[in-house]
Amino acid sequence: MKSSRTTRLAKVVALTSSIALLAAGCSSGASKDAAQPASADNPVTLTVTTFGTQGLDPLYKQYEKENPGVTIEATNIDTGGNALTDWKTKQAAGAGLPDVQAVEEGWLGQVMTVSDSFTDLNEYGASDISGDWVDWKVKQATDADGRTIGYGTDIGPMGLCYNSKLFKAAGLPSDRDKVAELFGGEDATWDDFFSVGADYVKKTDKAFYDQSGFVWNAMVNQLDEGYYKADGTLNIDSNAELRKRWDQLSDAASKGLSSGQTQWDWGKGQAFVDGSFAVMPCPGWMLGNVKGQVEGAGGDASDGWDFADVFPGGPANWGGAFLTVPSTSKHPAEAAKLAQYLTNATSQATSFEEAGAFPSNLEAQKSKAVTGENDLTKFFNGAPIGEILGHRAEGVKAQYKGADDSVIQEQVFGPATIAIDKGTDGEAAWNSALSTLQELEIK
Repeated sequence: MKSSRTTRLAKVVALTSSIALLAAGCSSGASKDAAQPASADNPVTLTVTTFGTQGLDPLYKQYEKENPGVTIEATNIDTGGNALTDWKTKQAAGAGLPDVQAVEEGWLGQVMTVSDSFTDLNEYGASDISGDWVDWKVKQATDADGRTIGYGTDIGPMGLCYNSKLFKAAGLPSDRDKVAELFGGEDATWDDFFSVGADYVKKTDKAFYDQSGFVWNAMVNQLDEGYYKADGTLNIDSNAELRKRWDQLSDAASKGLSSGQTQWDWGKGQAFVDGSFAVMPCPGWMLGNVKGQVEGAGGDASDGWDFADVFPGGPANWGGAFLTVPSTSKHPAEAAKLAQYLTNATSQATSFEEAGAFPSNLEAQKSKAVTGENDLTKFFNGAPIGEILGHRAEGVKAQYKGADDSVIQEQVFGPATIAIDKGTDGEAAWNSALSTLQELEIK
């Protein structure tokens, strides 16, 4: 299944004002179940909307088996961007929302502006188990009034996916520990990354990484303050560190380091098996995508993809999601119970085995299912993926995501990263991005 956490959005859906106006109406749908708990004699159907590859599918039938009377109707939307569009449309209409709604970290800021249109999970025991998750994940889903509106699913600590065969052919180290050293180990910088890339291009006359968009996303997420300051004000034009990183990226693209692949397509996976590129930034959930793309193109573990415990610039997080219960649900207690089940330690361990979704649940992070061998570790040349991601998660800080963070990433800098991959000068692409920012009237 092709998927993403930060993805394409065809157009900005101008519904923010409508959402705000309808928030109060949405929040009055239901507070607590008036009916008795679900049972064989009192059947309840719960609708769930997720996106991408979250590794939840195997859990639905198990939940139905353990909870007679509950039927789950699950809808999975292909990308996080399309899921955002779907949510905004239904939120503005005040109808059509599911009982359990998955929310991506990148657009959590938009959700939090209407947090009162979501069920406060503290009413159903969230405050009693808040210590089950990494603390910053809980804080992200808690509004100014102390209402917790989502249970954390995964987080996205980042390492580097690389092709050991291509590295070896270029005369570079191929062992994952030596690859980590090549990039600078614990002191790895973006200068190191682009320097290794320039060397690779010189030796092979081939591109180094898949496309600039994913690299840029990682570079931004790593900053203490990205597109927004912690106080909620826009932080782009005067953000010196952001501009510095843009110049690094555009310079690398001008030297042929980017393969210019189409995001989430990669030539139907062919780019992963034909040597088009040799490295890409990988949060945990991306690993399942890589495996799926390779296999979809007719490849397998022998194609040489591996996973190194290193990341330029230090700890970084890309993505992760939450399961929320819109206040329009007619079964909030049952929906909250399901959301809690899908994010408990056992379930998150299952999701990791299924899709590489690294748990935000602390107990799950230490489980054998996460730290041991599984289909993903076998595909990535025996890499101890769970252990690597656990190490990469150390030091991650939750960056404040403003209401239009995902819009800026996709609609402002998305076209700009594509432009530099096609040869546009970095300065021109930056100025074009700022013009788009003004046109969209993002503040």
